[in-house]
Amino acid sequence: MTNRSKRDLCVGPLLPKMFFYALPVIATGVLQVLYNAADTFVVALSPVGDTAVAAISSTGSLTALIVNLFIGLCTGVLTVVARHIGAHHHKRVRQSVHTAMMISLICGVFLMVTGLLLSKPLLLLMGTGADGSVVLEKATLYIRIYFLGMPGFMVYNFGAAILRAAGDTKRPLWFLALSGLANVLLNLLFVLGFKMDVAGVGIATITAQYISAVLVVIALMREKSNIRLEPSHLRIYRKRLSEILRLGIPSGIQSSLFAFSNVLIQSTINSFGAAHMAAAGASSQIENIVYTAMAAFYTTTMAFTSQNFGAQKKRRIRQANLYGHLLDATFAIGLAVIILLFARPLLGLFLDSEVSMQAALVRLRIITLTTFLCGAMDVQSAHLRGLGFSIVPMFTTLAGACGLRVLWITFVLPMFADEALRWQLLFFCYPITWVITLCAHLIYTRSADRRVFRLLSDNETENTATEETAETEEDTLVMDFDDDSDEDDIVAPAPTFSANTDE
Repeated sequence: MTNRSKRDLCVGPLLPKMFFYALPVIATGVLQVLYNAADTFVVALSPVGDTAVAAISSTGSLTALIVNLFIGLCTGVLTVVARHIGAHHHKRVRQSVHTAMMISLICGVFLMVTGLLLSKPLLLLMGTGADGSVVLEKATLYIRIYFLGMPGFMVYNFGAAILRAAGDTKRPLWFLALSGLANVLLNLLFVLGFKMDVAGVGIATITAQYISAVLVVIALMREKSNIRLEPSHLRIYRKRLSEILRLGIPSGIQSSLFAFSNVLIQSTINSFGAAHMAAAGASSQIENIVYTAMAAFYTTTMAFTSQNFGAQKKRRIRQANLYGHLLDATFAIGLAVIILLFARPLLGLFLDSEVSMQAALVRLRIITLTTFLCGAMDVQSAHLRGLGFSIVPMFTTLAGACGLRVLWITFVLPMFADEALRWQLLFFCYPITWVITLCAHLIYTRSADRRVFRLLSDNETENTATEETAETEEDTLVMDFDDDSDEDDIVAPAPTFSANTDE
């Protein structure tokens, strides 16, 4: 089997292909989690110990809230590029690649400026210590340094989305492995050698981000397929921008809504004190390993659905959804069992007080045993997004996840005075909202699938009569890269109705 056929998501046995596609994505995410955990572990060895851990942990929800809206655009990039690859729209693939990389640069600079200006006021709103407190000052310093790396962070993630859309999940893994290794070594140098605690962690992190960005740009520039990046063609192509934004903005809003609810949860965690803040931060580092596996199957399901949607392969679209759920549940439950067996020694890497340890164990057990529900919710959302449905999943998340969590924190928690019980109930809002949102996605999927498959059947009939003409037009268009007109851009018989599937 050639390298090209290995990366073609529209042919070959589907389940093993999805499995081997997902493995590097899982490894990439796990490496990212381990590198983040290394940040926490190394800074815990600094003279300020738990204070530094609490400061870094308290920034996670805030950075996710700000960054996730723009990272959601990566979903649009992956979906659009994969669909055009599946439909053999070579010109559109090229335009999508160059539009995406321009967006990444613009968003990166915007995020950098926004983070530098708004970090401290937002941390104060979250209750991250009083103004002038040690935790607040260290958290502010860390997050400002972190946002200096946003251009590199965005370029890497958009570039990795392009590679994954083309079926290549290995190179993003190697790039992250190299940059992550640099991150760990610089952490040891800055924190333990130069005694820089949170500042050292921040500088090491952004250095690694720029290394990964450079590597992914070099890879795209050396590509020999239609995803090749050519600096002279970098520009915003209006129609490709519209496609990316149409699918990416709702995904980004959805991610930000989750992050917003997590900001509220983090604010509630902060009210329990520094010991519980450190406990939640340590537990989340371990939980993220499971979340990462779930995110990998979200990406896998969306990539396979998008390419096969472009290729109009209805049976593979259905199978991709089913196999996504199967792989998600298998990995989530297996990882949960392993983590809980070694929970105390794992948490002991980050915590040294028994109060923090007990609080972390409570959270870890609740979250890890139910994370497969989060994965199932994400896989179903990925199926819908791969078919071009983006608005309804966003509103479903608004009501099912964000809205219900706000109600839970606002009305349920205050009903209980016992601190230990309130700590447990705080984290039960996760599985409850996951189940409700999953059910809503499943209900909507029934009608969405009927519409898509009916329209694909109609297209198959029309395509039989126009196949030879379409192939002739496509050969001409590959050479006509700079023309962005609709008339010239319509080539193969791929479905074009997805832009309005949410209406």
